Formats: sequence, structure tokens, C-alpha cells
Amino acid sequence: MAVRAALLLVLLAVLLPMAASASSPPPGATARCRDGSYSFSKHRSGTCSHHGGVAVWLGEGSATRVAVGRTILLGPRTLTAGCRLGPLPDRRCSPGAFYSRLTRAVLCGRGFRTSAVRNVPQTEKFAVEREYGLAPAYYGSTLEIDHIVPLELGGSNAIANLFPERANARPGYHVKDRLEDKLHQLVCAGSMSLATARAGIARDWPALYRRVFGVPPR
Repeated sequence: MAVRAALLLVLLAVLLPMAASASSPPPGATARCRDGSYSFSKHRSGTCSHHGGVAVWLGEGSATRVAVGRTILLGPRTLTAGCRLGPLPDRRCSPGAFYSRLTRAVLCGRGFRTSAVRNVPQTEKFAVEREYGLAPAYYGSTLEIDHIVPLELGGSNAIANLFPERANARPGYHVKDRLEDKLHQLVCAGSMSLATARAGIARDWPALYRRVFGVPPR
């Protein structure tokens, strides 16, 4: 009897952690896909695209909010309608903007997550679409309301830092995502200043891509 009890305790000690790990997302996962796998993508576009789509976004509801400070524009915003829709934002409408308190120390801190600062309601996305002459609608994966200065670089959620980017544009937002990740690495490594990264990606991100990677974006 004592032997059986001991064996049962050993079995429970093995199975319970396995059950817990099966129901708990792995560290760093940002979404659970419909087929049960997990995605670690930092961007919503294309997440779980080969796994049946997103079942649940992770972390945003429980993320610790960060004090972001005020929005600082990288240029004057002189238009709120009739904006030119193209591969680059119309700087008259969308000069780019960042949060004053999202410094390099904050952005490169071990616990920083973009989900803690991401806050673009659908009403604001519709407003961006109207400014660029689009009908306010849910465009799915064909169009993304993108941050000009990305959240990884302290970009603001203000409309001055948002613009509609088509998936079939050349180059498109998937290519820009690669640049955003690289710029965050360079800033945190001290190889590029945060101000330079912000100004460069807002002014002409394809040109900055060529400078960083040595090849044109495609």
C-alpha cells in the first residue's frame, strides 16, 4: 500500500507540471494560433497566417502599463484630409510622433513590451482611413494602419504617427517590420541614437533600410 502511494505521488509530480505547461503559453508568446501553436511575432500583421489565424492575443490585457508622457511630433501636421496615399506617409498629415517618456532606458529595459503601450482604437483607424481618402472599413490583411515611428522606438499612438499601408505596396509593411526590429537592436546596442532612428524611419524608411542593410528593400 505504501509503495502504491509513493508511486502515485511520483506520477503526480511528473504529470502536474506537464499539464500546467500545456495550458500555459511559453514565455514571450504574443498569440495562440487556432491550431494550438504559439506565435512570438511583435507585429499583428501576418501573425499565425500559416496556422489558421489568431485564436487569442496574449499579454495585452494583463500587461503593466507604462507612463508614456506626452506626444512629440517630428514635424508640423498641416493637413487632416486629402492626404496622399502611397508607399510612404504623407508628411503633411503624418509627420511621425513619439512619446516623451519612452527613453532608450525604458525601451531597452528587460521588462518592456510593446503591448503595454499599444492603444489604437478602431475609431482612430477609421479616422486615418478617412484622411487618406479611403472608406472607413475593416480591410483585414490587405491594409494595415501602421505606426510611422514604431512602438519599439517609442512611437506614439496619436493619429500624427499613423498611416494606412497596403500589403501589396512595394516595399510593404512586412519589409518595414524587419527594419523596425533591426533599429531597436541598434539603438539598444548603442550603435545608433534613438533620435536618429526615429527621424530616419519617419522621413524615408526605404532610404534608412538601404543604409542599415546595404540593399534596397524588397
